[in-house]
Order: sequence, then structure tokens, then C-alpha cells
Amino acid sequence: MTTHYLHPRVFKINVGFLLSAPVGTSQDSTFEFPDVRVADDVTLHYLRGPLRMSRTKEGILVQATLHAGLENECYRCLDAVAVDSVVLVEELFATNGDVDAEFHIFDDAIMDMAPLLRAEILMNTDERVLCREDCKGLCPECGINRNHQTCTCDEDKIDPRLEALKRLLKAE
Repeated sequence: MTTHYLHPRVFKINVGFLLSAPVGTSQDSTFEFPDVRVADDVTLHYLRGPLRMSRTKEGILVQATLHAGLENECYRCLDAVAVDSVVLVEELFATNGDVDAEFHIFDDAIMDMAPLLRAEILMNTDERVLCREDCKGLCPECGINRNHQTCTCDEDKIDPRLEALKRLLKAE
């Protein structure tokens, strides 16, 4: 996979034309980025989907339904798993510092989408991804991936700290 380490300005959008437009004006566009790095800790196989920016009296309302292709790890065997994450975005970029908003547009009329995209993608990423439903996971003894190889480890071996519990269960 070749990742395009895009210039940091790739998610910075000049919205001056929209700020000078009357309230209620909107602009529709589409994100279509293959192999893109959103932030130092978020690299995607793709980011695509429709984007609407609407002029409000407080600033610019951004609404989008984006598909983010990312690579995660199976939580049982640690194999790489390609995941299509749907990211729903609805956020106000305020133009007035008095408005209580997480994101702002300053006098340069540049709207930086990268921090918003990073946060939304990380919040929507499922931590418990399986490579497949019948994933066998890793052997707790030798660490071998049981989906790819078999091992000769004793499956009935019990943690010595739980040996007393095993004896109690057998006594019943």
C-alpha cells in the first residue's frame, strides 16, 4: 500500500466565498481521497463521500456521510482486517469567538477539517473487530496464530493459580 502523505493543507478549505454569501446558502462537494493520511495516527485506504457546507448566522455547518477505509487488527489473532467505517459528520465551524463551538474559522476564512475528521474516525472505529466469525485466535502458550498453523501445546493446561479451583470443581 502506498500512502500519499499529502500536504497538511489538503483538508483545509477556503470558505471565504461561503462566508460572504447570505445565510442559508450551501455548497455541495465530494471527498474522494485514495490512501490518505488524515493525522499522524490516522492513515486511511480511502476517504470518500458527499459533503455539504451551509452558511448559518454562527458560521459554517458541515454535514457529511463519509466512508473511511482503515486497517484494524483482529482482537483474537491480531491479523490485519480491512474495515469500511461510515462516519457521520455534523459540526458547526463558528466564525465568532463568542459562539460555543469546538471548531472555528478565523479571519483567513480557512476551515481545517483534519482535526474534525480525525476525531470522528477515531470515535467510530470499532475496537473489537474479528477477521472472521470462527477466528481461532492465538495460542496462549506459544503465541502461534491458530488460523494459519497448529501447535502441540496442551490445551488442558491450567494456570497454576487456578489449580485449587479446578480441584474444587472436580470434587462436586
